[in-house]
Amino acid sequence: MGMKKQVFLSFSAEDLLQVRGLRLLKDNPNLELDFYDESIREVIDSKDADYIKRVIREKIRRSSVTVCLIGETTYKSKWVDWELETSDQEGNKIIVMALKGIDSAVLPKFAKENDMTFYEWNPELFAKLI
Repeated sequence: MGMKKQVFLSFSAEDLLQVRGLRLLKDNPNLELDFYDESIREVIDSKDADYIKRVIREKIRRSSVTVCLIGETTYKSKWVDWELETSDQEGNKIIVMALKGIDSAVLPKFAKENDMTFYEWNPELFAKLI
C-alpha cells in the first residue's frame, strides 16, 4: 500500500457521530483504507469566524484530498460550502460522498455549481477514490 493520504473531512455538525464511525473504518482489517484525518474533531471554541477559518484553512492546506460527507442537512451548512471552496482554491481533489443510509440529498451549493459527482456510500470506493 502507498503512502497515507492526508484527508480533510468536510461535514455538517449534525453528522459528527456518523463521521466518527467512518474514522473507525481505518481499523477494519478487510479494508485497504489508511489516511491521516486532518478534519475538525472538536468544535473550535471560538465565536471569531476569521480565527475558525484560519484553523480550518491550515488543516485543508495539510491535506491533498477533501471528502465532503453528505447527510440530510449538509447543504444548509455555510461552513461546508466554504470548506469546499477553500479546498478548491488550495488545489485539493474533492470527493462528494453520501453518509451511510443517505440515498439522495440536496448537495451543497459549491458541489452543485461545479457539477461534482455524488457517490453513494461505499467504503471500498472511498478507499479507491482518495
